[in-house]
Amino acid sequence: MDLSPAELEARLRLHCLPELGPRRFARLMQAFAGASAALSAPAAAWRALGLPAGCAEPRRSQDIRERAAAALAWLERPGQHLLMWDDPRYPALLAELPDAPPLLFVAGDVDLLERPQLAIVGSRRASRPGLDTAQSFARSLARGGFVITSGLALGIDGAAHLGALEAGGATVAVLGTGLQCIYPHRHKALAERIAREGGALVSELPLDSPPQASNFPRRNRIISGLSVGVLVVEASPSSGSLITARLAAEQGREVYAIPGSIHHPGARGCHQLIRDGALLVESVEHILEALRGWQVVSPPAAAAAPAAPAAPTHPLLELLFAAPHSSEALADASGWPLPKVLAALTELELEGRVASEAGRWLGVRR
Repeated sequence: MDLSPAELEARLRLHCLPELGPRRFARLMQAFAGASAALSAPAAAWRALGLPAGCAEPRRSQDIRERAAAALAWLERPGQHLLMWDDPRYPALLAELPDAPPLLFVAGDVDLLERPQLAIVGSRRASRPGLDTAQSFARSLARGGFVITSGLALGIDGAAHLGALEAGGATVAVLGTGLQCIYPHRHKALAERIAREGGALVSELPLDSPPQASNFPRRNRIISGLSVGVLVVEASPSSGSLITARLAAEQGREVYAIPGSIHHPGARGCHQLIRDGALLVESVEHILEALRGWQVVSPPAAAAAPAAPAAPTHPLLELLFAAPHSSEALADASGWPLPKVLAALTELELEGRVASEAGRWLGVRR
């Protein structure tokens, strides 16, 4: 962006002020036509805008100046970015929110935020089958071209990030802390791996913001706001994942939920979502079908010399050319585990070699 150093420093100072959320930040920027002018305005002008004294009083303090200077130093390092409302790189879907973050700190590949993202969220105390499901869905969806977005929490969030990384795909972690205060500590290595392997860490909070309970529900609107849809894998009725799903519905995003046993407490939140209108998901192709228009496919390689037609060598294609199969029937017939079948079907579909009709897969002859 074409911002003067003084205006950039002023925005960072405003961002560090207590009790100054996105709406109040926007009110100041509109009233004074910039952060530098807002900082220079008298306290009476701030009060006239309905802002509490706690906002205005520390704006010229040494602490606020030092925190802004530390943020400027952070931005000088490679791979560390700041996106603001008026930045052309600010994610378009997120910008639609009435309380979109005025500033986003990003560590890693900032361009991921404009690619189609699918959020996968769920319980921090997930069961082993739930973790496996989240990981396999993330793996297949990442291979299908989606960026997998979640909150870096223990449980389902962590499994989703890992699944995307295992597939060689991209993943975005939206933190409820500043980027210099990774939480939970057990996921510090995962956060470093995400940034190192082509993903991104994102936070609307000042870099040095420690964990505070109130910040985690707030960050959920960013997870859903960045994404074209939200998949809830496992959640209790009181889970924060249901907050993310509710926000997604309010934002006009698709909501998906995986059902489970009526005897498993972790399935009750998903069942509630399904009763409220979420799409019941049993396989990854349900999501791929619903979001087909959002899929990103790598450009084809340069054309090679024509080759003579060959018989299919892929074991799943051989089965599908013999007869249509559901995903589960393919797993039974091939002897492969279902997650492996789903991942292979995703790759074959992207290559145009299979198609799904009425819940069954068909082989496509070239």
